[in-house]
Amino acid sequence: MPRFSIIVPAFRVQAHLSACLTSVLSQDFRDVELIVVDDASPDGCGEIAAEAAAADPRVTVITLDRNVGPGPARNAGIDRAAGDYLLFLDGDDVLTPGSLAAVDARLTATGDPELLVFGHARLAWHGRVTPGDPPGTLTARPTEAIALAGRPELLRTEPICWARAYRRDLVTRLGLRFPAGHYQDVPFAYPALAGAGSIAVLDRVCLHHRERRHGGRASTAGSGHLDVLRQYELAFALLPTDRWRAPLYRRMVTHLTAVHRGTALPAADRAAFLRACRELCARHRVAAGATAIGGRRGAGLPLPRLRARRAYRLLAAARRLARRSRAVLGALGARVRTVVARARAIALRAHYLVQLRRPLDPQLAVFTTHDGRYACHPAALEAKLRELGPGIRTAWAAGPEHPLPNGVQRLVPGTAGYWTALARARYLVSNAEFPAALADRRGQLRLQTHRGTPLAPQGLDVADRELGPLLRQIDRWDHCLSANRHSTLAWQTAFPAGYTVLEYGSPRADLFHTACAEEVGHLRERLGVPEGARAVLYAPAPRSYSHQPLDTLELARELGPGFAVLSADEHPDVPLERLCLAADALITDYAPVLFDYAGLDRPIVVHIPDWEAYRAVHGTYLDLPAVAPGPVTRTLPELATTLLRPWLWTHPRSAALRAEFRRRFCPYDDGFAAERVVRAFFLDGRWVPPVVPDECRHP
Repeated sequence: MPRFSIIVPAFRVQAHLSACLTSVLSQDFRDVELIVVDDASPDGCGEIAAEAAAADPRVTVITLDRNVGPGPARNAGIDRAAGDYLLFLDGDDVLTPGSLAAVDARLTATGDPELLVFGHARLAWHGRVTPGDPPGTLTARPTEAIALAGRPELLRTEPICWARAYRRDLVTRLGLRFPAGHYQDVPFAYPALAGAGSIAVLDRVCLHHRERRHGGRASTAGSGHLDVLRQYELAFALLPTDRWRAPLYRRMVTHLTAVHRGTALPAADRAAFLRACRELCARHRVAAGATAIGGRRGAGLPLPRLRARRAYRLLAAARRLARRSRAVLGALGARVRTVVARARAIALRAHYLVQLRRPLDPQLAVFTTHDGRYACHPAALEAKLRELGPGIRTAWAAGPEHPLPNGVQRLVPGTAGYWTALARARYLVSNAEFPAALADRRGQLRLQTHRGTPLAPQGLDVADRELGPLLRQIDRWDHCLSANRHSTLAWQTAFPAGYTVLEYGSPRADLFHTACAEEVGHLRERLGVPEGARAVLYAPAPRSYSHQPLDTLELARELGPGFAVLSADEHPDVPLERLCLAADALITDYAPVLFDYAGLDRPIVVHIPDWEAYRAVHGTYLDLPAVAPGPVTRTLPELATTLLRPWLWTHPRSAALRAEFRRRFCPYDDGFAAERVVRAFFLDGRWVPPVVPDECRHP
């Protein structure tokens, strides 16, 4: 029989579930069973739990056939548990190092009490950690385990089931179960406190409870918050003695007031909530007297009508333009150019506001990339949209220096036509930030494609990132492209918002499965690759620190005439994915092209002479040397020797490394990724093609 049974309900927490399970399984104290309840989660929670169970026999996975909510999911775990004590974690919580050993030591020192209350902290989505309990609540005086009567201040703690260790026979004796709905901890936590014969405390932070920016029940608006009334009704019914009715009543009033004053309770439900609160309080009012609940929230200034507001903004823009125009009269030179530029920007802004008053064009899609070039995922999606959705016109935001395919309208950034398209297009697609000046227009859909599978931290995971502009960006994404589960988990933690993830593969890698031998031959000829030579592409990632790149000329001399060394810098007019198509092998380091090229099943050498420096400065999501799809080199002679050895090109172990990497990072790269995204995003999800099995792919 294990000492602890730790129960984790899992639903839509795939971005954090691995960290949660690892925080338990990596503890020094190992006498535990970990019960993961997959609450019919539609994301990757089931797979993550299954992988953990396969790697560690202490993990048990319970899979529910329908979503029942965290309360009934925990009940399923209780029914399976065999430990002396029950602990509950949410799927995005983490135990702090050494916490289970500390909990066990405290339980042993106090004679195995029926309940142990230990410290926790709240981990905000932006990384800030704050204490979870009022100061002094868990101070161990008296030091022994006693009943609630000797420590009544525990009733001031929040009604939470985590940050507690419940002796399993206490839960059985009191018949405690978690009800369905919101606030399901209330009728479990308070009756357990009141009914426990012995309670000990541990003044140590043993758990970090994550507060999600999106998706958490407590912060998500909805009528489910009315459940708090039913849960307190049930808590009163489960109290083992009337002695604790008065303290629970006061705690209930505080809690109900907080719910009413919060932002999660819909305005349409507030009147009904107040009426139900009065009835609940009337049934359980104690000698302390009536307690008022509610009060109207502070009223703000009335909003003007939409049309009047836009007219005001147009007039304000016109006044600013007039003021700037008067300033031009006394300015010369650079001052004149500056004022004219500002005036033009104001005029364009006014033009954009006017265009916002016009209806959306449901047949217009605007694409762009971080540098304006026709490349990367947006280019693959634009080409596929022209093929599958001829009724939708496409436009590309780029300067005149970037060539575009025939039939694609050019939008020069900063022009009136550019802002007209951004205001009226139904669809906006980019692999970079959208212009900050864009309004959040109802009915307009934005797809963020990113620039490939991430290795270096992104978004909130980047130290000292300015939060305001980032949050404004991600809150306006409707869909987010992902090539694999690794990317999905990274995006959900780095960019926490309410978008839909399209985990469909890498559209720019479709070319590797659709190009023919003749096309590859013409491309190699254009790049000057001699017939019969092996072409090796060098594609490094940029750094934020001084770094000496690989000397490709020296490498070419070391390799000899049988090789041709290509580099993106030498062919800036050729998209990187086409350079990959022409190359027989890839030399890279931390660039996302590493993950796309793996789909070609051609040799890859990871050349990372500065691995320690890069990891220290930028950080990484992966231990690259450990997961590399091929040899890892540090010096130029080592790299040349690796490329010259037959092992790289013909050995089964080399092929096996690539296959394992492909299985993990290229599960959907079958030549149809762009079509899946186009049909899901532009064509209402009609006829999304299934994924081709790996053994049937022929890159």
